[in-house]
Amino acid sequence: MMLSGAPDLRVVAEASDGAEAVELARRHRPDVVLMDIRMPGTDGLTATEMLRSRSPAPQVMMLTTFDADAHVLRALRAGAAGYLLKDTPPDELVVAIRHAAQGRPVLSPEVTRRLIARVAESGQDSRGAAARRRLDVLSERERVIAVEIGAGRSNAEIAARQHLGLTTVKSHASAILAKLDLNNRVQVALLVHDAGLDQPDRLG
Repeated sequence: MMLSGAPDLRVVAEASDGAEAVELARRHRPDVVLMDIRMPGTDGLTATEMLRSRSPAPQVMMLTTFDADAHVLRALRAGAAGYLLKDTPPDELVVAIRHAAQGRPVLSPEVTRRLIARVAESGQDSRGAAARRRLDVLSERERVIAVEIGAGRSNAEIAARQHLGLTTVKSHASAILAKLDLNNRVQVALLVHDAGLDQPDRLG
């Protein structure tokens, strides 16, 4: 009902749990899956991991409340396009789905920073070392851009801060995603956080 007023969106199926969502996605091949986290049987996190491991994989948008950060982070690491609060107004939901369909992560810079700031998982040391090894494939300039992305800044903001052209920043951002084999900027931000490089002045 919330999406019926958007002429460019079509709901192809509705599922009652994660397992049914995976099966319906296989059958209908939607561009975007709007996934709840808490469901009976197969939960939304497991379903998201299953969906994102397929090729071609649909973009997955999570529905959650903000106090479920740890669950959201698991979904983002699996390649989810972002998350929305369950009280998101219908017009904002439509815009978010459109962005997800275009491969654009649906997380505002502020929400990205708040999520990263609340990470308190075990195994930080080993994960940090692994993240730093992954980032070693980047050039010095790409590393700087990656840290700026990790701070939740847009391409325009990065261009202004680093005195670069917008096209140059976009090229670097694309190269970073390709070299790190990541789906979106949120995953870059999480990797930068894991490596302990949350601020540009901590690049050493």
